[in-house]
Amino acid sequence: MRFIGTIFVAVMLLSGCATTTTTPQLGADGKPLPKLYRISSTATSKIQFRMLDSVNSLRQASGVASVELNAQLNAAAATHARDMSAQNRPWHFGSDGSSPIDRVRRAGYSGVMLGELISETYETELETLGAWMEQPDTRAILLDQRAVNMGFAWYQESNGKIWWTLVLGS
Repeated sequence: MRFIGTIFVAVMLLSGCATTTTTPQLGADGKPLPKLYRISSTATSKIQFRMLDSVNSLRQASGVASVELNAQLNAAAATHARDMSAQNRPWHFGSDGSSPIDRVRRAGYSGVMLGELISETYETELETLGAWMEQPDTRAILLDQRAVNMGFAWYQESNGKIWWTLVLGS
């Protein structure tokens, strides 16, 4: 009986040492399913500056001057991100019929609005930037050599969906 008890204890101890590997769940495309990206309310400046640094790295690699964050463009971007969520569709017109130019003017930006990028996704800001860089039309906006200011904001719904808006101006 003592021998069986010793074997049992040894088996229990060894089973605790076993490594378990979890295979990530894969989507239809064969890639791992994304994890929910939850943005905390205290992360705003970190995310905005991470995006600014990333945009400027891409611009510098393309021989284009850097841009700076602009409070008025940030406000216009934030307003539109929340409004897209309320409308439940990614598009450039506000629920009041406003255009990107209207929103930038309302926010008090005195420069020229050059372009607005939007996205409805569960992806991070850097994954979204990568997607924008893959498309010629949105890439052209990001690398517009006339740009000197950038606004960047988002709205995240309780289910995790994020509405991103980036605005460039000169």
